[in-house]
Amino acid sequence: MPRVKRGVLHLKRRRGLMKRVKGFEAGRKNLIALAQTADTKAGAHAYRDRRVKKRTMRGLWQVRINAAVRLFDLSYSKFMGALKTKQILLDRKVLSQIADKEPKVFAKIVEFVK
Repeated sequence: MPRVKRGVLHLKRRRGLMKRVKGFEAGRKNLIALAQTADTKAGAHAYRDRRVKKRTMRGLWQVRINAAVRLFDLSYSKFMGALKTKQILLDRKVLSQIADKEPKVFAKIVEFVK
């Protein structure tokens, strides 16, 4: 059987790993064993935090809507309940953007809901 040389593949995998861990601290950026662990953990955290980001943003939208609605002597929960009963299907992201960028339009929405 002829011998199989795998140097090219080995170097390619190692080079990719080193590109991904560039900028990490200490040996995590240049020692293979530490870099592999760091890369795996970084990927796991990135995957998890892409989902956490969605939760965080929803909380931010709720805070913004609440702050905007308080100017009209309403609470966030009462406002959202009233939107549901009036069958206004605007989500929290859009409501928060309207409250931030178009206060007059938001005021009209609140008056309609009241």
